[in-house]
Amino acid sequence: MIVNARMYSVAPAAKAAWRELLEWILEHANVRMEFVDQDPPATLADLWARADLGCAMMCGLPYAHRKPRPILLAAPVPSPERYADRAVYFSDIAVRADSPFMKLEDTFGHVIGYTLTDSMSGCVALRRHLLKFRKADGGPLYRKVVGELVNARGIIQALIDGRIDAGPLDGYVFDLLRHNDPAFAANVRIVAVTDAAPMPPLIATAALDPDTVGRLRKAFMAVEHAGELADIRATLLLRRFAVPEPSSYEVFHGIQEEAERHPGVW
Repeated sequence: MIVNARMYSVAPAAKAAWRELLEWILEHANVRMEFVDQDPPATLADLWARADLGCAMMCGLPYAHRKPRPILLAAPVPSPERYADRAVYFSDIAVRADSPFMKLEDTFGHVIGYTLTDSMSGCVALRRHLLKFRKADGGPLYRKVVGELVNARGIIQALIDGRIDAGPLDGYVFDLLRHNDPAFAANVRIVAVTDAAPMPPLIATAALDPDTVGRLRKAFMAVEHAGELADIRATLLLRRFAVPEPSSYEVFHGIQEEAERHPGVW
């Protein structure tokens, strides 16, 4: 079985912290697994298709769609105030820091970017958010759409390069970038934020027995009060872990259906 935390390993310090944290969890759960990085250009979709995931972060959208449904182990509860001690996240819609755009509506008629079509934070949440601005004649809000930017760093780099004028960022990713790579994050600013959605969980696609699942969840719950993990929690802006009900992720079906109802919105 393998372990992977690529989704939120957004800077070297964060990547190292996630590895140390997950090693601590595995040790306290008395479970042996192998770390696999799955760095770009390898895709997260290929990672999530594997049947040997013992503990890996998965976007809530593919989690909701995958059959059989993976085992939900835990989900991060970030520490910044806007998360309100909930296992949720947002999409932050960004523009270049020196851009004249002050609100999302100012970007209409320009160029919008997205990460991948199967990404909730990088595409689907944005499309759904744009529906409230949909034109009466059904025409597009933007003159051009640029996709396949892969992740939040790709969106930020495209903004820096002037290839796009606005794009969505996983809110927790952007918080981690501001904390761990502030010079890079400072190249953009946020003009809109989508509604909260359930936080991407750590899951298993491997056939874990109930005892192993219980030990892993107990170790995740112990992270909050482990004094030796204080610096790691600070690096990861992590308050604690929660164990959401798997059914809470069913909301993604409705979000995706709503976003796809008007494919020409952007």
